[in-house]
Amino acid sequence: MLKLGGELIEEADDRHRIARFVRDVRATRGLVVVHGGGRAIDAELARRQIAPRKVEGLRVTDAATLDAVVSVLAGSANTDLVAALVGEGVPAVGLTGVDAGFSRAARSDRHQASDGTTVDLGLVGDPDDVDPDLVELLVKNGYVPVIASLGIENRASSGRPHVLNVNADVMACRMAAALGDADLVIAGGTAGVLDDKGRSIGELDIDGIDALIAGGTATAGMVAKLSACRAALEAGVASVRIIDGRRLDAGEATDRAPGTQIIGRKVQLEGKAQ
Repeated sequence: MLKLGGELIEEADDRHRIARFVRDVRATRGLVVVHGGGRAIDAELARRQIAPRKVEGLRVTDAATLDAVVSVLAGSANTDLVAALVGEGVPAVGLTGVDAGFSRAARSDRHQASDGTTVDLGLVGDPDDVDPDLVELLVKNGYVPVIASLGIENRASSGRPHVLNVNADVMACRMAAALGDADLVIAGGTAGVLDDKGRSIGELDIDGIDALIAGGTATAGMVAKLSACRAALEAGVASVRIIDGRRLDAGEATDRAPGTQIIGRKVQLEGKAQ
């Protein structure tokens, strides 16, 4: 599975560069793509004169904000990326987690922040019931699902479930676990996870994730990203690699892009880390 940060698909040249990379990967194996669109959403909110608000990388989403989120993620961002992929010969199909209800989510109305405070994120969801059947059917028949990070409320007291904004890293990690993917690649605009001196960390385990968050080195969106990676590893995903997506192009391999390999806890055996 490949997750693309929104900053990688804003410009036409970048979308076509990514499309060439996906074309080459898809020639050897099935592939699922999940994408975000944070900066494009911020731009749309500014156009509508709505002030954006985030808590630890998670967007606080009221009804007006959700309308902007849906217009970007299910609209221009998804359609433009699918068009670039199709232009490179990739049989891409645009989806959101709302389609066939394959990503049902619980409202994150009581998000526990790292400082101990409880925050109501509004119309934001945490996928707790991901049905991979639709995505697996598409991959089995040669298509590349391109998933925008929206879900549908799993249980609504009104009986009318809302569309919910879902963090794209969380969506990708939950989808990878549901699909039984051995590997998840998260591509963004930085060279992986950075230490407190701005240097890329080559390898990181779950204990290292906890230390970065607790120590304040990981902030904002990286907290959400690393927390999602931690959950994916605990759910059975074998490895997660966070890479610099600006380096992806035709013929390139993700393991050659600068980045961070994230693994489960290292086991201590006879006094040595394994």
